[in-house]
This record gives sequence, C-alpha cells and structure tokens, in this order.
Amino acid sequence: MKDLPQKTRNILSNVNPPSELPSFITANVATAGMDSASPSSSIDDAAKKDETEPFIPTKFSPAIPASKDTSQFTAEQAMAAAGIHPVEPTNLSEPVGREFANMILNPEPVAAALSPITQGGSALFGWMKGAVSGSGILQKVAEKAKNSVDTIVTTLDPQMKEYINSGGDTEVIVASDKDDKVRPIREAFQTVFGKATIIGLPAQAVGIAAQPVGFAAGLKGAEHRINCIRAENPRVDDHLPVVAVENFIVELFPDQWFEAGAIVLFDYAKNILLKTVTQMTPIPLPVITALQADTPEDYMLRDTGFAATVGSVMARNLNTSHTEWHRSYTSVSRSEMILTAGKTIATLYKRAVDDYEHTAAAASQQDPPASSAMQVTVNTTVPSGTGGGGAVPEPAE
Repeated sequence: MKDLPQKTRNILSNVNPPSELPSFITANVATAGMDSASPSSSIDDAAKKDETEPFIPTKFSPAIPASKDTSQFTAEQAMAAAGIHPVEPTNLSEPVGREFANMILNPEPVAAALSPITQGGSALFGWMKGAVSGSGILQKVAEKAKNSVDTIVTTLDPQMKEYINSGGDTEVIVASDKDDKVRPIREAFQTVFGKATIIGLPAQAVGIAAQPVGFAAGLKGAEHRINCIRAENPRVDDHLPVVAVENFIVELFPDQWFEAGAIVLFDYAKNILLKTVTQMTPIPLPVITALQADTPEDYMLRDTGFAATVGSVMARNLNTSHTEWHRSYTSVSRSEMILTAGKTIATLYKRAVDDYEHTAAAASQQDPPASSAMQVTVNTTVPSGTGGGGAVPEPAE
C-alpha cells in the first residue's frame, strides 16, 4: 500500500513544465516607464519598423516644376505649361468669351438630331400618340374607369341609371306613361345606343277592345297609340321616333291560348317602321272562358277582342297586382319580356338609321349643284295605311 502513492508521485514528476507561448507581436511596443533606450535596441526597432511598413510612401509630382514661378501665370500659360493646347475658334470676327473658347458645337440642327425621337413611327412618341388617340390605351382606361364609377353609383341607387345614361343624339317617345313599359324601353335603347333620352307620354288605343285578340288586333292597337300621341301631343314632331307596346292574346293551337306584347316603332322622318313580339305566356283555358263570359253580346268592339283584360282575371286568380301577374305565374316579369324585345327593336332601329344616313350621304354626293332646279319627293308611309290628305294618318280599321 505504501508503494502506490510513490508510483503515482513518480508519474506526475516525469511531466515536463509548460513551455512559453509563442508571441505574434512584431511591432516594438514602448513602455511608458522607460526613460531611455540603448543604441542596439534603436537599430532593432528601426529594422522591425521597416518590416511592418512594407508600403512605399506616396510622393507628390506636380505637373509644373517647382522651379517655375506660377504666381504670375495666366490661364493660357498654365494650360500650355501643363501640356494642354486649346482649340482656336474658327470665327475671330466676333469676340468670344474665354470660357467658351474651347467648346466645339455640333453643326447638325437640333430638329434633325431629335427627328428619330419625335417622328410618329418612333417607339416612344408613337406609343404616346396611339395612347392619347380615340381608340388608345388612355381612352380605354378612362372609359373603363367611368363605367366602373357608373356601375357603383347605379348599384347603390338604381334610379341614377336613368340620369347617367340620358342624353346623346337619340330621343325616343314611348306611347305610354306606365313604368313597366317605359323603363324597359329606356334600358333597351340606352344599352344599344349608349346614351339615349326616353320619354313616356300617355296615349290611348282608340277603336280597339280592352283586350285585343289576335296578332292583327295587337298591331292595330300599337299603331293607334302612335297615331294618337302624334296627333294630340304637340311635343311629338315628325323627327321623333315613337314606340308603342300593346298586349294581346292569340289562340295558336286548338284550345291553347297565349299572351304576348306587340312592340312597334315608327320614325316618320326617316320612314322606318319596325315590329316585333315579346315572349309568349300560356293562358289557362278557364281564363279565356271567363273573358268570353264577361264580354256582352252588344259590345261595340267585340270584333277586335274582349271587354275585360286577361291581366285582371289572372291577377284575381293569383291574388296579385295587375302588373305583377306575369312574374307570379311564370317567374318572368312583364318588364323583362319587354326589355328583351325592346333590345331587338333598338338594334334594328340603329341599323336602319345607319342605312338611312349612308343612303342620304351617297345621294347628296350625286345631287346636281344647288343652282339647278330639283324636285324632292317625300315618302309618307305610315303604319297600317294613311288618311289621304289629312296631316296625321290614321290606321285602317
């Protein structure tokens, strides 16, 4: 047991002491407490300083030798001494300032120099010219922004659509003051023409039964409304197109009756007459039987239809209003039916007006000079016949 500590002590005593760590400091660090240094240490310090500063010191080399006195030099003499030779101006007749003596102007005109940029076919100005044109990008962006604002306004207040889209060169008179007729006609024309002024005025179908029966009776009722409003309302002149809507019933198949609306547009000045029919609504046979029972035998207009309207009977059976029975019965309102047919009338009218203007322009180019005498013939075709020498033609009965 005594030998174990001895062996352990001998093992630890054989380990060498730690050696001094290497020093990487090459510069001579002077201590604050040293008062003087020996000559040998100064030489060693200088050698170490040269080893730590391997860069060559920068020396200033002036362009003008220091032996020359430059205090009295002018700008030209200083430039000549530095080896810079100015270009003499070609025109010595006019005095030129010293600061402009060395400038060389480009003799090419400025317009010719900028011609690659300012030409219409260039990339920059060509794009700008196309952007600001009628069909350019800026025009489309502005139009889209306006349409977006109009959509927001009309969504918040649907009644604003009438005022936003009113105006333009198109003005149409509707031979009725009922909203379910005027509103869809207005929307149809404003959709086709963009901007249009649609005005509804009251008109009556004189000489037609309360409920017209058959296509002929429906068209005659619409034509009577047009003639009535043109004759009784001084605001409606020959240059304003008039649209009339007249609902009728017809038996298309045995014991199968349908209700539809005849839409007629008449433009006296341009001699345009257009007709179309709305979507048809099937009518139950018991309703037709009730209409026949409600029409007296001595009814004066029995040859054109019934004394009671189909709307009154349908509204009573469906327990709804007279103007909403279409929606209650078929889920399609009367206004929606008129709107669809009204777009057809508006589109056909727009095409007819374009053809009329094209024909008038072609005729004006072929006309003789104004000094020569010429005779103008006016076509006075009106719906369903004319009234001979009368100022306002009446449809044939």
